Amino acid sequence: MGGIGEGDGRSTGPREQTAGTAPKAQLSEDAVRVFRWVSDQGSCDVRTVGAMLGLPENCAASAVRTLTDLLLLRHVPEDPDRLVPVAPDAAIAALIAPKEAGLRRQLAEIDQLRGELALLTPLYTEGRRRWQGRPALTEVTDLKTVVGMITEATMRCRREVRTCHPGGGRSPALLEQAFVRDRDMLRRGVRMRTLYQHTARYHLPTQEYARRMTAEGAEIRTLSELFGRMVAFDGETVFIPHQDDLDAAIVIHDPSTVAYLCTTFDHAWSLAEPYQPAWTESSARDEVKQAIVRLLAEGMKDEMVARRLGMSLRTCRKHIAEIMEQLGAASRFQAGYLARVQSSGPAATAPGTA
Repeated sequence: MGGIGEGDGRSTGPREQTAGTAPKAQLSEDAVRVFRWVSDQGSCDVRTVGAMLGLPENCAASAVRTLTDLLLLRHVPEDPDRLVPVAPDAAIAALIAPKEAGLRRQLAEIDQLRGELALLTPLYTEGRRRWQGRPALTEVTDLKTVVGMITEATMRCRREVRTCHPGGGRSPALLEQAFVRDRDMLRRGVRMRTLYQHTARYHLPTQEYARRMTAEGAEIRTLSELFGRMVAFDGETVFIPHQDDLDAAIVIHDPSTVAYLCTTFDHAWSLAEPYQPAWTESSARDEVKQAIVRLLAEGMKDEMVARRLGMSLRTCRKHIAEIMEQLGAASRFQAGYLARVQSSGPAATAPGTA
């Protein structure tokens, strides 16, 4: 019958331990008995340990393996079958000291990181104080100040800008200024989403601006009606026009109000049509006329319809005349009613025709 050392016990030296990694083996009662006996004897033959101590072969093998893993026994190089005891202090130095050194390094790194992060605390505190000190809503009445604040917000923007521009289009000069500013944001990785009204598709400068911006990565969509003019930066700051002063603006920092406006934009965005140069003029006209019909059916005056759809009163009345002629309507309200009846299907008698 083979001895204990066959296989596990016949290695020429102790199992290698990775620096700083102590084995998880725990000393069993058998291991303590073996270590005591080998210490008393000064050495032992690995093949006879079990027999000398009256231990089953597998228990003796396990005890020897544990002691060699813990560097408490080592094989004699000249006689691989012979084991000699090792002072526990030496085993501690070999197994635990590297681990302690690793822990000390980690603690030093933790202290260094804590110190570096602590240096930022005054900056955060001061920034938060300024942020919390900002009013939820600011009225800015000077046009140059408004432009400067928008420019500053543009330069600080890091994630996304949402813009909503009701009306048929902006002047070429404003569009060129916007292109340079917006292109720089896009090249910094800022996402840009812009909403126009369908009527802006007829505006040649806006068409050229949209072509250049989409080539840079901007997203542009159009809708028949928009909720109002706004520019939102990073979901933190929103600029909206002043109700009574065209040169003034309202700057909003209140988180709830900003979130509400951004959600309103996102809803309109989900309903809008992507801007495409190939979008035919007839398709755009159809969308606009459908919106006119709906507003007429609600009883709106021509001036209100034109303002809601971002077109001139003359253009609006031209569309209305075409709609009335197509429907054979005698009044604007009747045109709206007839259009709605035709779209719903069943025939009905229009008001004023019975």
